[in-house]
Amino acid sequence: MKTDKENYFDLVYQVVRLIPKGKVTSYGTIANYLGLKSGARMVGYAMNACHSQPDVPAHRVVNRAGLLTGKHHFSSPERMQQLLESEGITVVNDKIQDFELHFWNPSEIKLDE
Repeated sequence: MKTDKENYFDLVYQVVRLIPKGKVTSYGTIANYLGLKSGARMVGYAMNACHSQPDVPAHRVVNRAGLLTGKHHFSSPERMQQLLESEGITVVNDKIQDFELHFWNPSEIKLDE
């Protein structure tokens, strides 16, 4: 039986899998989307635990200012930046440039009718 934490992590991973290539979102935005206004830290915990699930693009989740705060949880501290740059995102001093242009909000998903 899954614990509440495992269920929450699964929900986070479902949202992260929806982030399009070349886009990023924040821990807090995911938490808000899932209905936990102060759950950004829990989203961070989920992202730190997702490395056993290769289909979760964890590199696309950053802090609210566009900083690569999770970079130390990758195979090397440079890996997160490399993955973002391979998707056309420019990173300088661990910060995404033109963050607003690359930001993706799951609340704005338009489902086909």
